Amino acid sequence: MARSARRLLVPFLLTVTLDQRSSGKTPSETAGNSSASFDGVRVTGLRFQAEGVNGQGAPQSGVSRPAAAAPPPQLGRPPSAASAKLVMAKDLVYQGAFRLPMGAIGGSSFDYGGTALAFNPVRGSLFMVGHAWQQFVAEVTVPTIRGGAGWSDLPFATVLQPFTDATEGLMKNVSANPGDSFQVGGLLAYKDRLYLSVYVYYDASGSQKLSHFVSGLDLSVSGDVRGPYQVGTLGAGFVSGYFGLVPSGWQEALGGPVLNGNCCLSIISRTSYGPAVFAIDPAQLGSTPAKAVPLVYYTDSHPLGPWGGDSVVFNGSTNVEGIVFPEGTRSVLFFGRQGLGPWCYGDGPACNDPTSPAKGGHAYPYAYYVWAYDATDLAAVKSGKRKPWDVKPYATWKLDLPFAGFDIGIKGVAYDPATGRIFVSQYRSDGDNPLIHVLTVQP
Repeated sequence: MARSARRLLVPFLLTVTLDQRSSGKTPSETAGNSSASFDGVRVTGLRFQAEGVNGQGAPQSGVSRPAAAAPPPQLGRPPSAASAKLVMAKDLVYQGAFRLPMGAIGGSSFDYGGTALAFNPVRGSLFMVGHAWQQFVAEVTVPTIRGGAGWSDLPFATVLQPFTDATEGLMKNVSANPGDSFQVGGLLAYKDRLYLSVYVYYDASGSQKLSHFVSGLDLSVSGDVRGPYQVGTLGAGFVSGYFGLVPSGWQEALGGPVLNGNCCLSIISRTSYGPAVFAIDPAQLGSTPAKAVPLVYYTDSHPLGPWGGDSVVFNGSTNVEGIVFPEGTRSVLFFGRQGLGPWCYGDGPACNDPTSPAKGGHAYPYAYYVWAYDATDLAAVKSGKRKPWDVKPYATWKLDLPFAGFDIGIKGVAYDPATGRIFVSQYRSDGDNPLIHVLTVQP
């Protein structure tokens, strides 16, 4: 497919979303006005729309925020419902973006890739998966980010390690069916090891149990891959995706140092009907199975929203591709895509979806999306006080990125706890390459 020669530059907007669960109050002025009062606090310069978590009402773009550096987070802050911050849309501060090298790099390219991001704290770099056909992994630098840069001024990352099969041919061992195809759902650089999760793309029988691999950070070393291993007992469809780090002060409350989950795969009955996450300890890989502490997930009898209906929190158009637990907060943020239009099952033209001709679930138009959960709710699940499907996001919002993409899709998210930077991969936004955007959470 030919690369597009032009890209659309639009203002960066974030939706301000009200937490209706904790406050029944509404803004004193209508959506679109420049000021309002929430619980006696005057806020100016905003466009807003109240948005609950019951699927009613579409989100609306809001405040335009200039790039601004945020101070480093407080590492290891203990869990305190009274003092820890709940992140809202207005708290995500856009820092800039960078591009990835073009063309073949080793055994693959970044075309149709940029999935399963992982931050490498050893070199301050990013691991990610390239073209969907190969599912190979590469490592790139994080260049200096220039806030407010136009398209032609965006810096390029450089390659530290070219694309390599990080499983050394073992990916196929997650399934006994030789006709299956596979996707790397998540990467994690943790304690000098590289962890991978893999899912069967179309597991019609829901039989996949094995999903996780571990190797060294040096992709050129052969013979050091171990796996696949089983994690948890619900099935691989719940844990074969994204990873995130748990701040040290929350690890006991949530049951482990690492977050791991998956959602919204083809054959929905094998996975979660909404964002899902479990606490794991990667050091336990190899036990049968490795322990996975449930924190939130949804079943067919307890979905977050109607799989075959209109909703702004979950339906058959939802994708969830990453998770971040920012230091110094009590917010667990899921990133992905949500269809905001009328639900339809069929091919694209029949469903009035100009972005995808494929047969399946459609809810055009789509938005880059964030689902925000309170970590104290997840801790209540771990302690047995609540069920995983009883927990709901305290807010959801649309995340508008400043450069248009060919298709609406976030394909990976990574987090650097030392600087508070969140890296977001925007699918096919540089021709067939992704763009990597950088956000921080303001204190």
